[in-house]
Amino acid sequence: MAMMYKIIGGDQKEYGLVSAEDMRKWIAEGRLNTQTLAKAEGDEEFRPLGGFPEFVAALAAAAAEPPASPPPASVAPPNLLESDYDLDMGGCISRGWTLLKNNFGLLFVGVLIYFLIEGAVAGLGSIPIIGPLFSIANLFIVGPLMGGVFYIFILAIRNQPVEISDVFAGFRRAFLQLFLGYLVPALLIGLCMIPFIIVLVIDIVRVAATAHGASPDPRMIIQVFETQLPIILPVFLICLIPVIYLQINWSFTLPLIIDKQMDFWPAMTTSWKRVNKHWWLVFGLVVLVGLLNVVGVLLCCIGMLFTMPIGLGALMYAYETIFSSAEAQTG
Repeated sequence: MAMMYKIIGGDQKEYGLVSAEDMRKWIAEGRLNTQTLAKAEGDEEFRPLGGFPEFVAALAAAAAEPPASPPPASVAPPNLLESDYDLDMGGCISRGWTLLKNNFGLLFVGVLIYFLIEGAVAGLGSIPIIGPLFSIANLFIVGPLMGGVFYIFILAIRNQPVEISDVFAGFRRAFLQLFLGYLVPALLIGLCMIPFIIVLVIDIVRVAATAHGASPDPRMIIQVFETQLPIILPVFLICLIPVIYLQINWSFTLPLIIDKQMDFWPAMTTSWKRVNKHWWLVFGLVVLVGLLNVVGVLLCCIGMLFTMPIGLGALMYAYETIFSSAEAQTG
């Protein structure tokens, strides 16, 4: 029977039981080192990993060559697309709550860091003249940052060593792919709103023309929009249909990039194909998570720091069901 091990992670939490193969993998990835406390199954006390003869070669190899992320995959593994899955929406929410309870400090602080950074960038973006520069800079930040948040949830679910600093893992593991994995879907989804924007611009031009060069009366603007609402609202709702459809299909693009080191386009197509097997189930879960976050907003917005981790945990449990289970079934 293969020997199993327990370790103490950087968060001072105990992980395991873990196989020797997984230990060597984590050593190669730089997640474990000679000072990591570990003990073999049956041992009474933890001791530095450098004292285990079976890992001396792996530790020496890791020390000689800095850990490098594997190159992004240009195509999705076939077994990621073939198998079916069953998604329990309520179970995902329940497990997300349990995950937060068991890893509260890590997940709460991770989400807090995300809010603080995005909040700071949004505040700087409101500054006259230079504000747009910060908004543009955020396009380069938000994808890798979101990828890092997903990453800490995935590691926590798998009971793998994880630290708060892993919130920024997206910047070192797959910066370009996460940037494109956020930007490209956002642009394609935005194109769906062009008909609504055109109708809206036409109405704005009509209001401006009615004012004959003067500043439009706010009451006039409201009156024009009220009269045009039967046209504007249906156009908006029609445009919203493909927006929702695409958003749900590409929900797992960033987790696939950060977790499986895929290029952004294979990640988008893989997410699309897997989600489409049970689109309504994934849509239902996203709606539940959205309602959960609405409750957080109603609680003076502070509640979002608690509801968002539960929702993210639920989505990442769904990710594990939809993608990792496919590998387990065929791998």
